[in-house]
Amino acid sequence: MIVSTSSPSSAPIAEARPLSLCAREPRVPPERLVAELVPPPRFDAVRFGTYVPDPKQPSQSEAVRELSAFAASLGAAPAATGRRGWFGRKARTGAPAAPRGVYLDGGYGVGKTHLLASLWHATDAPPEKKAFGTFVELTNLVGALGFQQTVATLSGHRLLCIDEFELDDPGDTVLVSSLLARLVEAGVALAATSNTLPGKLGEGRFAAQDFLREIQGLSAHFRALRIDGDDYRHRGLPEAPAPFTEEQVRGAAEATPGASLDAFPALLGHLARVHPSRYGALTDGLSAVCLTGVAPVPDQSTALRLVVLADRLYDREVPVLASGLPFDRLFSQEMLDGGYRKKYFRAISRLTALARDAKPLVAPDDGAEG
Repeated sequence: MIVSTSSPSSAPIAEARPLSLCAREPRVPPERLVAELVPPPRFDAVRFGTYVPDPKQPSQSEAVRELSAFAASLGAAPAATGRRGWFGRKARTGAPAAPRGVYLDGGYGVGKTHLLASLWHATDAPPEKKAFGTFVELTNLVGALGFQQTVATLSGHRLLCIDEFELDDPGDTVLVSSLLARLVEAGVALAATSNTLPGKLGEGRFAAQDFLREIQGLSAHFRALRIDGDDYRHRGLPEAPAPFTEEQVRGAAEATPGASLDAFPALLGHLARVHPSRYGALTDGLSAVCLTGVAPVPDQSTALRLVVLADRLYDREVPVLASGLPFDRLFSQEMLDGGYRKKYFRAISRLTALARDAKPLVAPDDGAEG
């Protein structure tokens, strides 16, 4: 059981309205982490046919064709030695094994997660034989189950999809490198998304040489597919609404069943006390997140925790209504120029989309701050 103020499978326990993220300290058992290795609600209904390639970016259409072929190749039983696979090389005794995965590289907002989830849906295997999760969720699973049990849990899968493949410390690099090597040996096919090519992960971050030494081995497991394009979340859409006043945010929180209301600085402090593996459970049952006093994030550790929360809110399609500074001013220029810049730009993009979703929560006659 999950000890939390709400449960996704039952009506929330009576709480004062509006709710508060800072009042929640969920406990997530390992079995929930395993059960949640499926595409999140935002990507539950996506398919290759619902992906709309940008006609100016032929790499997007090419990615759909390549991934469709990859999914078809996974529909049968796992490849045995000697069988010609998707990558066109026939494995021979003593010869290097053909790559068993595909790596989607591209900027934020080009539809990589849409395509990765479409691959999961298109693969003809029972849900329990394929897994989908973010890189953070995968490392959290290893932390909960232990390395050997994680290998045993995933080794029987046909496909493992890893979204937002980001190696943020050398320990995780070694951990995931070892895990994927064991899964490839067991015949598990791999698919991953990231904003950086496999051989380039770690550039601009601390201990780059440690990253590169490990990543060269990881790169051999994947065929890289480059996906070019602009951020679809803002392609042809109106500008995100300007921040609302604190009174408007509080009023919307009071009037919206299932909404939470928190001061932004207090929420940042609370995130430091909750493990990122629980951020999904932190949002259980919420219809909207309302924040007052949005201000620049003070340091990089806090910023990275906020990125994880933004990802979970986006996955679960939870609108975010805020007062204070606009989301494109959350991170300092130094952060945006640093090694984690792609994470921060992704968070800005996703929070902006959620702010757009939240605009109807405010009464039409209430204008945003100018």
